[in-house]
Amino acid sequence: MAMVGLFWVTEDGVVYVGSEPEGYGRGVRLTAAGVEGLGTDQGGSWAWGEVGGVEVRDMKIRPSTSRLLVGAAVDLVVSTISGGGDSPGAFEVHLDTADGTVELEAYVAAAAGGYAQSEYDLSVALLKRLADGTADLGALEEWGRGAEGTPRREEREALLRKWAS
Repeated sequence: MAMVGLFWVTEDGVVYVGSEPEGYGRGVRLTAAGVEGLGTDQGGSWAWGEVGGVEVRDMKIRPSTSRLLVGAAVDLVVSTISGGGDSPGAFEVHLDTADGTVELEAYVAAAAGGYAQSEYDLSVALLKRLADGTADLGALEEWGRGAEGTPRREEREALLRKWAS
């Protein structure tokens, strides 16, 4: 498994937006054919030709380093007082279809306070290109088959630029 931007790519080349769901957990899987909603109350699939647009909502963007440290300290205190909680943060993936907007939920894969703004922006650009048919999911799938863990930020951003071009 490797994470690049908003994408979680398995060793088998399966691509998710957000983390790979476990059991009945919610998630969004991308395939060459289209988008699949996974988990309780959001099953379904939509061919790329049916998807007029993709929007990501309620995504946690990582703040600057100093704000990240303060936020982590606050999160630790709140977690301790409230008894903790192992659930990752969730966000929404909205698909514009001929039948209206489909709202899917996925879980954040990024640790330490969310995604960097640059990776988020590049990921959203790639999702839009996938939806309009000007990018190929095959490049992500193929990369995942040979990936050896999550690359450093500079390489992740370079990959996102390459895949979206």
